[in-house]
Amino acid sequence: MAAVHVVRRLREAGDWQREMDSILETLCGAMDCQRGILFRLRELPGQGFAQSVAAYWINPRFGGELASPTVIMQSVVNSDPLLERLAEDERQGKIFAGHTRDLEGFLRTDFEKQHIKSFLSVSVFAHGHLWGTLAVNDCVNEREWTDEEEATLHIVALAIGDAIERSLSDAHASEVIRRTMLQASLDAIIVIDETGSIIEFNPAAEKMFGYQRSDILGKDLLDTVVPEYYRKGYVSGAEYMSGRGAPMVGQRIETVTQNAAGEVFPIELTATEMRVADRRLIFGSIRDLRDKLRAEEEIGRQREKLHQNEKMAAMGSLLAGVSHELNNPLAVVVAQSTLLHEFASDPQTKVRAEKVRAAAERCGRIVKSFLSMVRLHPAAQAETDLNQVVRAALEVTAYGARSTGIIIDTDFASGPLLAMADADHVTQVAANFLINSQHALAGIGGDRLIKVRTFRSDRGNPCFSVEDNGLGVPEAIRSRIFESYFTTKPVGVGTGIGLSISKSIIERHNGNVWFEEVLPRGARFVVQLPAISAGAAAAGETPSRSSGLRHALIIDDEPDVAASLSDILELMGIKSRIVPA
Repeated sequence: MAAVHVVRRLREAGDWQREMDSILETLCGAMDCQRGILFRLRELPGQGFAQSVAAYWINPRFGGELASPTVIMQSVVNSDPLLERLAEDERQGKIFAGHTRDLEGFLRTDFEKQHIKSFLSVSVFAHGHLWGTLAVNDCVNEREWTDEEEATLHIVALAIGDAIERSLSDAHASEVIRRTMLQASLDAIIVIDETGSIIEFNPAAEKMFGYQRSDILGKDLLDTVVPEYYRKGYVSGAEYMSGRGAPMVGQRIETVTQNAAGEVFPIELTATEMRVADRRLIFGSIRDLRDKLRAEEEIGRQREKLHQNEKMAAMGSLLAGVSHELNNPLAVVVAQSTLLHEFASDPQTKVRAEKVRAAAERCGRIVKSFLSMVRLHPAAQAETDLNQVVRAALEVTAYGARSTGIIIDTDFASGPLLAMADADHVTQVAANFLINSQHALAGIGGDRLIKVRTFRSDRGNPCFSVEDNGLGVPEAIRSRIFESYFTTKPVGVGTGIGLSISKSIIERHNGNVWFEEVLPRGARFVVQLPAISAGAAAAGETPSRSSGLRHALIIDDEPDVAASLSDILELMGIKSRIVPA
């Protein structure tokens, strides 16, 4: 009955190994034995068997007296005649039964140490090969084993062999599925054992890390894919994965790794611990984050660009209204000071009138420059004097330099320095460079100087440069200074887009912009625009006006402006008529 019960359980069990301890308890209870053991045997060519314990049960009443079975690796060939004969009998499936007192040599010594009085053992075969042995021990009495007891043990051994064959077939199918999943996975998969050695490395991992599977298997994780500065203090890859205080196992974390070329890059790591045949394995699924981070960076760049555009649009609307409100009274001031200069008989009054007009015109230029810097319009290139462009940028940024004690040294090319350019956009570039120089000089002791120069290159190209005697640009980051959002300034001081925008503006003009080191310290940024062609210069000439015009119609929504303009036209001999706008 015990054999029938055990066979049924083995056939119904999803995992026969989990049932073995309980099955041995049932078997030993039915046969009145104190211990049952299932041994796993592995053939060692030329050496005998390597024997290990697959499952065992000991009667709790004798737990303190009977030693638990241990792994035995015993060479039986040419070492002990009895062991050699026993090995051959097990290969042939013969029953091994008897009393310990009848044994000799190693077996008697070993059995006496385990308090075995009588023993009964049968072979377990799977797929026609010796898999192991099933044994029961009587540790209390010497006994003669009956035919029924031998048959019971033999039936159970056959059922175990059948369960092993089924599990091996299932294991083969599972292995095929596992291998297919590893091969098809788009994520890199690395499996390490308890020593940190790599035991699995799928094709995605080969592509990501640049190692061939055959070359990396058996190597320690720590020495291959972990960056050197992360290895400090760890003994093995297993210890690294287990972590200290914040273990990686069981977590989804973002960290960095290293490929065969030594390149360090960001990854998302999901590590899982597995127990396989009493082994502790760590399964790591790895996803390269470089594309994700690049996409996030681009989204951030576009979001910041949109934000800046919205700010510039709002500022443009504000300044457009402000400039309109300022320009009208400034126009009146300019016109009236001009009239005062013309009609004044006192030289001192003329001088004062000229000063008023010059100040008002300067205010007008500043308002115009501010407005031009925030206008969002496509580049409209026309014949432009770079001298005037740079002067406009200086006027916009003059207060920042003056209030911080920075000296501005200018050197302008003689005569007009003409280029085909959008004056508003190039003014923005020059102002960006001037503001950057002011920031670079913040906190610098001694004389702080910004040199501004306009000139023609050796090939006749119109150019301008902005130079300061600040700390300069470190060599390590010079290649990145024109990248979007790259900045060395503190939070709140600049957005990292000024130089990038400046570069894109000049490139749209088919020009060049570059950085030059200034010794002993400092930085110089140079802009070069294409030389204006003869055809463009001719196209830009102002056609002559007819001198026969003697009447003008003035339309303006500001009466004071219209009246001032009418007074000036009258001085020129032109009759005018004012029509309210």
